[in-house]
Amino acid sequence: MTVVGPLRLGFLMFPGFPMACLTSAIEPLRAANEITGRREFVWTLVAETAAPVRSSAEIGFEPDATLQELEGLDQLYLLSPPTAEFADPRRSPARLRWLDRTGVTLGAFSGGIFPLARAGLLEGRPCSVHWCYEAAFKADFPGVEAREVTILREGRRITASGAGAVFDLMLRLIEERLGRDCMTEVACWFQHPFVRDADASQKVPVARAGGTTDSLPVAIREAIRLFETHVEDPLRIPDVATAVGLSGRHFERMFKRETGQSPLRYYHHLRLMKARQRVLYSNDSFREIAASVGYMTSSPMIRHYTEFFGVSPRDERRLTQSMRRAAPPRVEAAE
Repeated sequence: MTVVGPLRLGFLMFPGFPMACLTSAIEPLRAANEITGRREFVWTLVAETAAPVRSSAEIGFEPDATLQELEGLDQLYLLSPPTAEFADPRRSPARLRWLDRTGVTLGAFSGGIFPLARAGLLEGRPCSVHWCYEAAFKADFPGVEAREVTILREGRRITASGAGAVFDLMLRLIEERLGRDCMTEVACWFQHPFVRDADASQKVPVARAGGTTDSLPVAIREAIRLFETHVEDPLRIPDVATAVGLSGRHFERMFKRETGQSPLRYYHHLRLMKARQRVLYSNDSFREIAASVGYMTSSPMIRHYTEFFGVSPRDERRLTQSMRRAAPPRVEAAE
């Protein structure tokens, strides 16, 4: 099939957006253009206003267009931290919905799923959610199906969980447009080690073990999956051992050998990590957070949280919010 004209992509930047996601999107497209000697891909940096937008690395990027004047795109991706809010909460979501009605494919990288969902554009659709934000996202948007895959393409919605996933997504777009040979050459330009399948699961660290869950034995992976799916209503450890087909003693020994922790301690830490996501990325009360991770009241959760992280949830939330509000020194927009 003959391709007419370049593929036009836009990247809507919110203050504090992950810069690695932006460069992981643009650089492979730029390389594909150089390899072919044609402008097969063009991109536009977009913001709600014409002012430079500072990234997570405190580097400013000058937008090429504002959201309200944007036109002529094939795809638009939102890049933001999970705490991002629309500067214009009425006109900006309405503009995104208008772009959707005109046939533009909408997507999001990393925390960009939060404003995309706030605009009502993920209702009834699954999306890729980074494991760091999973608890906060599910609490804010219970009507959106959160999946642990790295990339999810569902009709005219495309979501990618992080910078590595974004690079893989761009390689897929290059392959679809220019063929596998070009895609492979682009990957080799950047010494990209491999191209993951679109439905590949995310790499998730094993707490205090220095590895990732996909490297664990099947029984231990299944136990961790059960822990993950029973955070609000904690399971008994003997019941988990039975569920994975091991005796209680064998399960305890094997789990500690593979993760460096007893199952009970691992489960406890997992629940506290889920609580921390909501402390950092939501405005939920500590009572609500405690209930969501299996505590009857907030007091023991706060005490365990402080012991584990070395700071109380109240102080950590206050510090994080003050850092987000702090006005950084002005820098010139990146070239």
